[in-house]
Amino acid sequence: MNAKNSVKTPDASLPSTPYYLLDEAAIVANMQIIARLCELSGAKALLALKCFATWGVFDVMQPYLHGTTSSSLNEVRLGHETFGNNADVNSKDKKETHAYSVAYSADEIPEVLSYADKIIFNSISQLNAFKDQAAAQGIPVGLRLNPKTSNSSFIIADPARPFSRLGEHDKDKIAAVLNDITGVMIHNNCENDSFEAFSESLADIEARFGDILEQLEWVSLGGGIHFIAPDYPLEKLAERLKGFSETYGVQVYLEPGEASIHGAGSLVTTVLDTMHNEKNLAVVDASIEAHMLDLLIYQEPASIAAINNDAIEIKAIDKNNSSDNTIIYGRSCLAGDIFGEYELPSNLKVGDKIAFGNAAGYTMVKKNWFNGVNMPAIVIRRLDGSIDIQREFDYQDYKASLS
Repeated sequence: MNAKNSVKTPDASLPSTPYYLLDEAAIVANMQIIARLCELSGAKALLALKCFATWGVFDVMQPYLHGTTSSSLNEVRLGHETFGNNADVNSKDKKETHAYSVAYSADEIPEVLSYADKIIFNSISQLNAFKDQAAAQGIPVGLRLNPKTSNSSFIIADPARPFSRLGEHDKDKIAAVLNDITGVMIHNNCENDSFEAFSESLADIEARFGDILEQLEWVSLGGGIHFIAPDYPLEKLAERLKGFSETYGVQVYLEPGEASIHGAGSLVTTVLDTMHNEKNLAVVDASIEAHMLDLLIYQEPASIAAINNDAIEIKAIDKNNSSDNTIIYGRSCLAGDIFGEYELPSNLKVGDKIAFGNAAGYTMVKKNWFNGVNMPAIVIRRLDGSIDIQREFDYQDYKASLS
């Protein structure tokens, strides 16, 4: 594959759009908040690779996090290989690699166990199928617990939705396998920015599963807690987590994904065409279906972080029928490939650069070749301000993704 890797360049030599631009300084700012929470609470934080796995910035994340958590064989291998696992096994700098999957195939287990420090099974049937292999290698085993309640406003992302396959909920069945596990993972938050809602949900879990929890060594409370928000009561959260840990005698783990990289990335695009159909229309050289898929999945608009390199915060309009508004479309053939509708200070022109904000989480891990649209390069602004073109993609990459 013809791709540039780690090519340092001045700003003037940025690649052609589209490209993802990651800001290491913004990532470190999030890391410092996470580290503060861990310091106050005693919790350990693992990067959720399902959200963000751009290993080109792992060097600046490693000092603040305790390791990675995964959702597949490929992710657990990536975490093991790229996230500071070269330290001596007994070193305090050794990072943990947690393995989880909704369902493992039998032929994956030996390789997963070769990378994992802990393995978490989604169901009791998977636990029974593979626990002996884990025990033979001395790998601690966990089970996903589904409390059947959640803090998620999106049914598609709600692990407690009706008929959910995500974890075990029957307390008696969980109690029956306690001798086979050392911990549980509970992931029932999604973009939850309310401490009160988190605390109440945790209290409900304690009330129903407290006697289970007190027999464990560790509990992962997953991700989806938006504790990096400026007004989030971080100290209250820390106190709550520390009290939970002390009450049940468990090591608490958190799995920040979005919290690790929120506000640290943008998708930089160029306007290719403008039209008018009752409203101003603009087409950029990227696509939400290919490059910011969550916008399509959750039917949410993108925010605009900059226009022509001028920092600007423009949020999409929800209900405004002004004919002066501008709808920004992606370039794919999908009719609903829409970044959003905006009230802009001036009309867009062909050649204008638009940077869409908060484009790090659930973007690069989901990008695809729909319509053969150019894959955005991955660009990193390092802590010293230099620009590093981490990866560019071309036709050979597109061709190689098929057969």
